Amino acid sequence: MKRPDLHDRKTLLYLLAIGNTVAFAVWQVLLNNFVVERAAFTGTEIGILQSLREIPGFLAFTAIFVMLFIRQQKFAILSLLLLGFGTAITAFYPQALWLYLVTVIMSTGFHYLETLHNSLSLQWLSKQEAPSVLGQLLSARAFCNLAVLGTLYVYLMFFAANYLLIYLLAGIATIAIGVYCWMAIPQFEDAVVQRKELFLRKRYWLFYVLTFLAGARRQIFVVFAGFLLVEKFNFPVADVVLLTLVNAALTYWLAPKLGRLISYIGERRSLAIEHIGLLFVFLGYAFVDSVAWAIALYLLDQLFFVMSIALKTYFQKIADPADIAATSSISFTINHIAAVVLPALLGVLWVMDYAAVFLVGAAIAFCSLLFSQLIPDRPTPHRETRFSATALTPAP
Repeated sequence: MKRPDLHDRKTLLYLLAIGNTVAFAVWQVLLNNFVVERAAFTGTEIGILQSLREIPGFLAFTAIFVMLFIRQQKFAILSLLLLGFGTAITAFYPQALWLYLVTVIMSTGFHYLETLHNSLSLQWLSKQEAPSVLGQLLSARAFCNLAVLGTLYVYLMFFAANYLLIYLLAGIATIAIGVYCWMAIPQFEDAVVQRKELFLRKRYWLFYVLTFLAGARRQIFVVFAGFLLVEKFNFPVADVVLLTLVNAALTYWLAPKLGRLISYIGERRSLAIEHIGLLFVFLGYAFVDSVAWAIALYLLDQLFFVMSIALKTYFQKIADPADIAATSSISFTINHIAAVVLPALLGVLWVMDYAAVFLVGAAIAFCSLLFSQLIPDRPTPHRETRFSATALTPAP
């Protein structure tokens, strides 16, 4: 049996995913308790912070300009280092202005890394293996979540949360992974030279619409689902970590299987499952009065997110290979158009009626369902939607 190359492209994809998870998982799982306990945040402040967090995502299109001067692989590693630095300094000063600043620093690294990781994955993986490997990458992230947050949970069983120490250690670990990637992994050559300019292609319109709706929908979960548990049901930080651990275990087990399912049933059916499930999850959030049901909805929400792999593989199938880097950058900006303003606006709505926030999420999920049904059975270039001329005839 051939020994795997420890310095191959997939190894780098796994390391970047793990480094990303170490920093962002710790940052996110502690955030609601940290800002409530130490900075006295309300829905208004958390909405502002989350909107600021999404500004670098909105500006992800600028990655294409940076790639004029530095190759994607090195740029991805530098982004990982910036993410680690922003995470490490998060808890130095529990004041609103400081938290807004370091959130932007952390988020810049995170969103550039996500953009580049997505771009490199779609370039380096074949169309046949992409759904399965993307599922395995999600599984690796989940396993990393289990390891990091499991350690954190054991720590919290015996000690009070030292937010400064935890954030610092997570940031340093991420920086160490970034340094290893920079020093030990060789620079890989691009199989296809990527276009280094911004553009929107008419034939990608359905991908753009689904990306926009996914960004709006996802923000409601990221910002307000965990906040609901802390504010309404008084979840302590140890229970938040435990819940994240349970979710990580489920994702670790299910993600590779769901990746294979996407390969089997196709993108349209996979996205239909995701959007129908999320529609009922958001309706449940709006009216839940039981902490047990709230926990169940949170876990289901996270698992349906795995099905979003189908949107990436749909784009891979319809894209010109030379468009992948630029369109990945642009798609992250499209994904974050609503994300920049939605958390702050919905934070104000939350103060008046939290249920209305989740009803907005249900409406977005319903719109996503309708648009996803325009994906053809076998998407290819120039067979991007069911209305495409070539989609009306059998695929060759």
